[in-house]
Amino acid sequence: MDITLQPRHLRGDITVIPSKSQAHRLLICAAFADAPTILECPETNRDMDATAGCLNALGADIVKNETGYTVNPVGRIPPKAELNVHDSGSTLRFLLPIAGALGVDTTFRMEGRLPQRPLSPMWEEMERMGCSLSRPTADTIRCTGKLRPGNYFIDGSVSSQYITGLLLALSLLDAPSELEITGKIESRPYIQLTNDALSLFGADPEHPGAVRFHSPGNLTVEGDWSNGAFFLAANELGSDLNIQGLKSDSSQGDRAAAELLPRLLQDTQMVDAGDIPDLVPILSVVAACKNGAEFTNIRRLRLKESDRVASVIAMITALGGRAEADENTLHVFGTGLTGGTVDSVNDHRIAMSAAIAATVCKEPVTILGADCVKKSYPKFFEEYRRLGGNYEQHLR
Repeated sequence: MDITLQPRHLRGDITVIPSKSQAHRLLICAAFADAPTILECPETNRDMDATAGCLNALGADIVKNETGYTVNPVGRIPPKAELNVHDSGSTLRFLLPIAGALGVDTTFRMEGRLPQRPLSPMWEEMERMGCSLSRPTADTIRCTGKLRPGNYFIDGSVSSQYITGLLLALSLLDAPSELEITGKIESRPYIQLTNDALSLFGADPEHPGAVRFHSPGNLTVEGDWSNGAFFLAANELGSDLNIQGLKSDSSQGDRAAAELLPRLLQDTQMVDAGDIPDLVPILSVVAACKNGAEFTNIRRLRLKESDRVASVIAMITALGGRAEADENTLHVFGTGLTGGTVDSVNDHRIAMSAAIAATVCKEPVTILGADCVKKSYPKFFEEYRRLGGNYEQHLR
């Protein structure tokens, strides 16, 4: 589906959808708890559903309803399982080591760009500690064997998702283990989200293993700062939105949007993207409309749903702005944006960033493949229209 949006500011009340990052972690912990958990999550998405479906394949019984999920924990662990993670990197990187901890002969099926995204050095560490991993086809991974308790090591400079996956997996082993993180840790706040989830279920993230998770009963997934940032950015660009549902003391790293967005209105900013890779597309839109910015530590952006360095440059350029990059810095110039046609390249954050750009462009903005927002925010364009946005859909 393609969408053409007319320039128009947004106005009204908006409640931010639940955090995808927190939901993944709570679903996993609840699936291995000692009793059912009610997870209040009134807005779900494709990635959350991928995690829930994979946990069901591993023996849980997770039922989706109007208010979220009822998680009945794993009873009998199957000897073999097939898990379709779709294009969710979090689902794959969290559940691959969990399958290893359970000792399930598991085949993971992947879609989109996910088969090209890295799994090293987690892959090698899992093999060192008892698993055998292979790629039967270009879009599948097979995990056999069983992880053993012990001392694990992981380089923290590639992806915090590896650390989360191993922390969750080691917490399921029948003896205590240690996880030593080497190198610079990227996206540290996401590791804290994992520690928070484990603590809610009575596990010790500092010394994982040999503890049965205890269900807290009812939990509510907090609002998502990553998606809330789009509406915060709209306000900085002239919209008038009353944004509700964001927790000011959240462990989510993208809470930094509250500080970074106003700074972009002042002068050219230097922004370290190491802990906030998901914010770079929308921050780039605001920077292009205002005073420009330089985003450093961008290497990992090349490994997201798209090469986000290339896709951000393409988006800004297509909308009449100017951006360029070297090996580790993205330069966005404050030239203003006029409008044009943006290829989402199946990246939900590019599509939503372009939609917010449309609120201040002089000419219409067409987004190709706009339905990719289903990955994290299926109702984004419905809310956009409710808030006064004007667009037409074009089915291919």
